[in-house]
Order: sequence, then structure tokens, then C-alpha cells
Amino acid sequence: MNQFILPLLKNKILWITLSAWFIAQTIKVILGVVREKRFNFRWFIGTGGMPSSHAAGVSALATTCGLNIGFDTVIFAMAVVFAIVTMFDAQGVRRSTGQQAEILNKIMDDIYWRGKIEESRLKELIGHTPIEVIIGSILGILIALALQ
Repeated sequence: MNQFILPLLKNKILWITLSAWFIAQTIKVILGVVREKRFNFRWFIGTGGMPSSHAAGVSALATTCGLNIGFDTVIFAMAVVFAIVTMFDAQGVRRSTGQQAEILNKIMDDIYWRGKIEESRLKELIGHTPIEVIIGSILGILIALALQ
């Protein structure tokens, strides 16, 4: 078991990546509490919102890989491509899905108030705006540089 646990505990790249995600999620919760004057645990485990923890995590991963392994390595290239795909998905596909959920919820409300259907609402905050992704990415890079 020590052959697995000790290397995992010493994996600097993993811990910096997870730290960036955790810090971004914590900022998201703090902003939610300030904005709505209440705490909602779903903000910590949920997706969407400012800043993008997806972008923070993958940016920290790519940055830390570059700093520790080299910016001219295959691993850094893979981390950058992974980051680009993740951030594109976070602000593109998942954001569109959230917008569709918002429209469907409005349709469901209209039908519900006419007494014809009783369904639960869809989750609307799924993706990120481009600025949320950019801020999350910058945050991830700064966290990676700070924790090096």
C-alpha cells in the first residue's frame, strides 16, 4: 500500500492542481455568500459560476507540468491540449446546455401554471461565460506559480 500512497502524497503536480480547483471553488462560494447573503453547499460542489474551477485546475496542471517537467515535453503539450478542450467545453457546450435548461424551465413553468405538468426544474448553471473561464485560467496559473 505504501508503494501507492507515498508517491501519491509526494505528487506536487497533483496537489497544486487540486489546490487550484479548491481555491477557485472557495472563491465561488464566498462570492455567492456575498451576493445572496446566504450559504449554499451546492455552490462548493456545483459547476458554473465565477471563477471557473475547471479552468483554474487545468491551467494549474499545465503550468505546473511545464515548470516541473519542461515546456518542451510531450506531457506539457498533452496538459495544454487537455486544458484547451476542458475550457472550450466549460464555456461552450456546457454553457449552451445551461441556456437550453433555462428556456426549458420557462416552458415548464408556463405549462405548470396551466396545471398540465408537474416536473422538477433543470439545472441552469452548468457552464461558464468566457470571462469566468479567463479569470479561472489566470487564477490557476497564478496559484501554480505561487505554490511552486
